[in-house]
Amino acid sequence: MAENPSPTDALGPNAWLVDEMYEQFLDDPGSVSESWRDFFADYQRDRDVTASVTDRSLPASGRTGDTSQVEAVKAGQPAPAVTPAPAPAPAAPAPKPKSTGISPDGTAEVPGEPLRGAAARIVANMEASLEVPTATSFREVPAKLLEVNRRVINGYLTRTRGGKISFTHLIGYAIVRAVADTVPNMNNSYLEGPDGKPRIVRRDTVGLGLAVDVEKKDGSRTLFVPVIKDADTLDFRGFWGAYEDLIRKVRSNKLTPDDFAGASITLTNPGTIGTVQSVPRLMPGQGVIVGVGRLDYPAAFGGSDPQALAEMGLSKVMTITSTYDHRIIQGAESGLFLKRIQELLMGADDFYGQVFRSLGVPYTAVGWLPDDNPVDKEQARLEKQMHVQTLINQHRVRGHLIADLDPLAWKEPHMHSELDPATYGLTIWDLEREFLTDGVGVEDRMKLGDLLHVLRNAYCRTIGIEYMHISDPEQKRWIQEHVEGASDRLDPDEQRHILSRLNAAEAFEK
Repeated sequence: MAENPSPTDALGPNAWLVDEMYEQFLDDPGSVSESWRDFFADYQRDRDVTASVTDRSLPASGRTGDTSQVEAVKAGQPAPAVTPAPAPAPAAPAPKPKSTGISPDGTAEVPGEPLRGAAARIVANMEASLEVPTATSFREVPAKLLEVNRRVINGYLTRTRGGKISFTHLIGYAIVRAVADTVPNMNNSYLEGPDGKPRIVRRDTVGLGLAVDVEKKDGSRTLFVPVIKDADTLDFRGFWGAYEDLIRKVRSNKLTPDDFAGASITLTNPGTIGTVQSVPRLMPGQGVIVGVGRLDYPAAFGGSDPQALAEMGLSKVMTITSTYDHRIIQGAESGLFLKRIQELLMGADDFYGQVFRSLGVPYTAVGWLPDDNPVDKEQARLEKQMHVQTLINQHRVRGHLIADLDPLAWKEPHMHSELDPATYGLTIWDLEREFLTDGVGVEDRMKLGDLLHVLRNAYCRTIGIEYMHISDPEQKRWIQEHVEGASDRLDPDEQRHILSRLNAAEAFEK
């Protein structure tokens, strides 16, 4: 590595942006933000990367008259040594040149147009990535628990302060925790010192780069890689906030040079556009880049009936890849890294419980359990239906015991055993299976997940109801009809009326 590194080296794959912003700065300094003006105050542009790209192409027009070099290059053979051209001797007229891409005067006709600016920088970045000897590990991860807990979190956020958790938020946080707690060597990077000797850089904290695809106004696409700094020092809520802050800056074009520096690991998620798995390029200065593929059922089950998939207990899966610098990271370490990510996404070491607590979700995270669906389906189905009936009744009797009635969060949420589906042998695999509802809502049959959603909306949210001690069946039925499956949305007039009555009560008390 050069003794005096370029100021763009720390920006890794974002170096193209510096060229683009610098051109904009030269045209009009006021068109870029103050942070970019400060960055360019003592900035010296790298040597023209366009020239470095051109040097590797076919000989340019006028560079040499020796067509054998051009023909050898086009044929993929070593070019002969250049020797002085002998004096021309009288000879027969030269035959008409064949269609080889060579002009009549003996110079090359190179097709296409030269790449300049940001496009040339991307070429230079990709060629630099070829100097990194990489290897890639693959792991297919079941995503059932990831889906279920994300649904619980987003349901709570929707009902309260708003916001939304994506799969990438949870996967990115699992990557950070896997590096920080289990395989810290994945955070290292390779460096060649001024003396030419190899060195290893051990970082104290994790800088997680996020590959964000952006479509420009002209329809072309480009890639930004902003960095969550000190990601391993954040709990999930802090990580989520830092992640969303960077995405907002990308969308509003307000990223600063500091937002691009310090990446030790990069996360790219081509699965959002349907890619099953990828082997992304690793830029110099980082030890690993993680690729996340599409989250879906295996392709062989693409046309299967959803009810059949539920009966089989089939999980959606995603492929996670670890492309690493093999000079400083070994294959076993990369394998352990992916293994740890899978363990966390399957709930190891209270991973989801920590996420719930950091977000203030007042419920117990769903845990991983293997499916229990015996071959004798009729008998097993009957037993499960009985357990579902018991679970429905327990929510009507004791649902208030897990309701969110503690605004000070004085006690940690606890799942009452009689309200836990696992107590009755029901698992996450039963959530997509249909059962009789015993009068819950308006449907005779519902998926267990939808049934639990109705019951918990009725009895386990911010209002607790006790009424099963009432001896009159008609009164109990009336309450059930008005709370189970009933909409809790109020139109603006109703909200204003309630507010006015609350204000009147408050004024009366004072």
